[in-house]
Amino acid sequence: MGDGPKVYLNYDQAELDRNYDQRAWAPNADEVIKQWTTGSAAARARLKHRASLAYGPTEDETLDLFPAASPGAPILVFIHGGAWRNLSKEDSSYAAPAFVAAGANFVVLNFANIPKVRLPDMVAQVRRGVAWVYRNARELGGDPERLYVAGCSSGGHLTANVLVTDWPRMHDLPNTIIKGGLCVSGMYDLEPVMLSARSSYVKISKEEEAELSPARHLDRLPCPVAIAYGEKETHEFQRQARDFAAMLKPLGRLFDLVLLRGLNHFEVGSALGDPNSDLFRLATRLLDLKS
Repeated sequence: MGDGPKVYLNYDQAELDRNYDQRAWAPNADEVIKQWTTGSAAARARLKHRASLAYGPTEDETLDLFPAASPGAPILVFIHGGAWRNLSKEDSSYAAPAFVAAGANFVVLNFANIPKVRLPDMVAQVRRGVAWVYRNARELGGDPERLYVAGCSSGGHLTANVLVTDWPRMHDLPNTIIKGGLCVSGMYDLEPVMLSARSSYVKISKEEEAELSPARHLDRLPCPVAIAYGEKETHEFQRQARDFAAMLKPLGRLFDLVLLRGLNHFEVGSALGDPNSDLFRLATRLLDLKS
């Protein structure tokens, strides 16, 4: 760790900042993100899909649906990452071919990024999108009783927040609308994040930090959660994954914790679309699909 005053655990400020900046640990980040974008365009060109379905009142609240071949198949809603301020659904459908081939409906959510909205607004948009998918599942060709959510990086954080949503209070829906979640390389308690340089653009109060830290609301979690992280990610992202899994296990909510060998943060994201990857196999086990 660094030699300066400790600001969180054994980290000084510089080390904590470095631990919440994945690009410093992944020299191929731009190359991998470009592959997501080109792979997503190829998926839209090749696969039947319904584009930009509106789920909420603002222009950013849209989703793309890639339907399974068989009606009544499970639905996976994918929530993209991008440090809460980058990317969109246009960069995030690269995994659709693998999931459609495995027999799932694949939904890619779009939502506004910081600074267009604040983080609480982003969480509210994503929850609204999932609620809309549940309400419209049959019309979309899916099974509302087999609805799952997944997300990578900041999308892993958003996914975990979706999993601890108070659905009856917020959306007048059953508490059990989601049957499982896949949280990949996310942040589950925001305290160290907000002590890091990310606080320069993520502007939230201490009360909002507490409300948007899903690890603090596991009493609201109704379903199993699969967690994955990369061997070459920052120490903090790895710790967040392990600590979150350790909290879930005694509650009987941990589906599995998988370390993705040899992968950095961005390569982990790509692995979701690779049918031969440990991450895809974890997802298909969670959804009870034939991989």
